[in-house]
Amino acid sequence: MVESLIEQLPKIVAEGKKEVERIMERLESNNKITLQTNEYVLPIRKEANLFKGRYQEIDGQNWFNRLCYGDNLLVMQALLNGDGATGLPSMRGMIDLIYIDPPYDSKADYRTKITLPGCDIEQKPNVLEQFAYSDTWKDGTISYLKMMYPRLYLMRELLSEQGGIYVHVDWHISHYIKILLDNIFEKYNFKNEIAWRRGNANTNTSAKQYSRNHDVILYYSKSEKNIFLRQFKPYSEATLKMYKYDDFDGRGKYRLQELRDYSEETRKLLRLENKIYFNGTKEYLKQYLTDKEGTALDSIWEDIPSLQGSGSERLNYATQKPEKLLERIIKSSSNENSIVADFFGGSGTTATVAEKLGRRWITSDFGKPANMIMRKRLIDNEAKPFLYQAVGDYQREVFTSTKEFKRVGDLSQVVLNLFGAMPFTDENSPRNLGQLKGSRTLVYVDSPNKMTGASTIKKAQELKESFMGGWGKVVILGWNFTFDIATVLKDIDRTQIEVLVIPPDLLNKLAKNSSYQQLVKNQTVRFASLQYLTVKEPVINNLTCDIEELEIELDNYVLLSPDALPLDDKYKEQLQNIMANDPLALIEYWSVDPDFDGGTFRSKWQDYRENTHNDDDPLRVVKKAKIHVPRKENRMICIKAVDVFGFESVVIKEV
Repeated sequence: MVESLIEQLPKIVAEGKKEVERIMERLESNNKITLQTNEYVLPIRKEANLFKGRYQEIDGQNWFNRLCYGDNLLVMQALLNGDGATGLPSMRGMIDLIYIDPPYDSKADYRTKITLPGCDIEQKPNVLEQFAYSDTWKDGTISYLKMMYPRLYLMRELLSEQGGIYVHVDWHISHYIKILLDNIFEKYNFKNEIAWRRGNANTNTSAKQYSRNHDVILYYSKSEKNIFLRQFKPYSEATLKMYKYDDFDGRGKYRLQELRDYSEETRKLLRLENKIYFNGTKEYLKQYLTDKEGTALDSIWEDIPSLQGSGSERLNYATQKPEKLLERIIKSSSNENSIVADFFGGSGTTATVAEKLGRRWITSDFGKPANMIMRKRLIDNEAKPFLYQAVGDYQREVFTSTKEFKRVGDLSQVVLNLFGAMPFTDENSPRNLGQLKGSRTLVYVDSPNKMTGASTIKKAQELKESFMGGWGKVVILGWNFTFDIATVLKDIDRTQIEVLVIPPDLLNKLAKNSSYQQLVKNQTVRFASLQYLTVKEPVINNLTCDIEELEIELDNYVLLSPDALPLDDKYKEQLQNIMANDPLALIEYWSVDPDFDGGTFRSKWQDYRENTHNDDDPLRVVKKAKIHVPRKENRMICIKAVDVFGFESVVIKEV
């Protein structure tokens, strides 16, 4: 007989505790996970000049708000570790408030709608996201709770003693999540179950149940020292009507309340202040509306509607929450300059509101589209400089426990066969190497748990020279790539080392085919070359003896084949037309560091789709930037572009 979910809960908790033990042991080991800074974003929306504010150097002496790309389980481990190389400290016990809105719909279609000139296309999740979503829901709610337990535990480790956590869930999962929270935070630290009424009720008269019209927000503290600042909501119309008297002395309207339990001394003071009304028989206290903050907030929140239509906040992000909701939570449970975190960042509402309220923030998300949305939103809201970071090689951790395709054998062997290469049968040979039939070409399948980059290229060069007597050429097949891969490839001989992209929808195709031999026979799997950006030679115009103008112009963008993108067939033809006729329309944003030091990319100028400060076309970035900088004899300019699918390209120009 199949065990019920309630019978499974003790096992879920026990398994979660074991995983937490492994994580905590790893935190004490030398094999530490760290965050790598992809960009130091210095926000500016207008074309003419660079970021004009002061920015701090990345070290342990200064605070940096942080936008992090990657699995939050690994992001949080990195935050607990800190970073000895840069001096960024551990965040253990440093965060005053965590709000999370984790996905809780097992049937959700995690596609991203992309609006391009002349068409809309839908992008499916990339290979890493596919694994994350399938792992989260492969056994339904059981898998979801297994995913959440260690994450909630690490959040507790990050919270300060005065910290609190708000977990936003709905009817699918709220009661089970509460059991996990009781276990991790202790049930006596449970503060409130908040019912947030999202909006108008569903009027579907055929339904055989009451309309589901609220979410649940579970509020826990780490200790009894939690920050809590009582919030108020405006009085109702009925209450306001009670304030119907006015002495017209500037103090505004008041209502009358019978005086009781007041000493004679207090009454004398109130008479002197003209705060008592006497009707001939009784005295009444004048209660002024201006003396009241409103109605004290309780756990039923009906006054903040969900986002509807095309309001100014709306970003067309499925799970986006209104800023007023986060404003209430942040004001209630953090102080100014507190650190606020959201590890399911989504559209970036938490970070955006924290910034506006003078709080420090950390946010992360596993999806590239979410990170692009958050980056743009923060710049739109004139955020202070922040770090855009990623977990180095975090995919290794993501894939370590994945058994998804064990039925078809080793995944690298499958990829070799699909590419037309013969795996080596020698048991001492690595299983991710093969030989292209009829040639001296070695095929090297990089792991899906790695970012293919400089270290992979170096390994391939070593294999070319030494493995089995040497090879004429090595073809690298990669899943995911470091942001500087184009720069790395610029310095190698492409006739000897070639890098191709494994189609991100390959895993879906394998799941839908009973035998991958059928895919080999039909030749439906295509391996594409990498995307790359070209930039015209920068032009320098001397403006004054101290200032020069840099003209930087995008030339072309070559995207990998549509067949290698996670798209349905009906969108691939539309994309092909854009690639042929208007390839730069695929650039989501591009940024410039005019004084690149070869290490940290400082994004001092940027333009992005939907930014209309530089032109009036919301679907395209500007192609040319004119940037005023101090005169300099020699400079290295780094240009970074990210396309609508999240692929990054980097170009370096020395002038």
